[in-house]
Amino acid sequence: MSRPVDVTDGNFSREVLKSDKPVVVDFWAEWCAPCRMLTPVIKKIAREYSDKVKVCKLNVDENQSTASRYGVMSIPTIILFENGKVKKQVTGYMPKNTLVKKLGIE
Repeated sequence: MSRPVDVTDGNFSREVLKSDKPVVVDFWAEWCAPCRMLTPVIKKIAREYSDKVKVCKLNVDENQSTASRYGVMSIPTIILFENGKVKKQVTGYMPKNTLVKKLGIE
């Protein structure tokens, strides 16, 4: 069973930018209620789409450098990276089907 990978400022380049498949990164924080609501959605995407994308979570409180580099001002922010570049970005809670469509990973 596939699960989200916790990424940090230290391993972001290796886990996300150098990944051989597209990567969905959930920028979140412990105190953020919509982030907590999104957690089961992110886990389902990691399970159901593991053949298409790698799913990661980055805590913005603990990894401010990476969050700042990608202009994350509101959370949850979900960014789809392909070949080390931002392909799509969405902000806020949404159900799994909506998120998958907006990211274009269905």
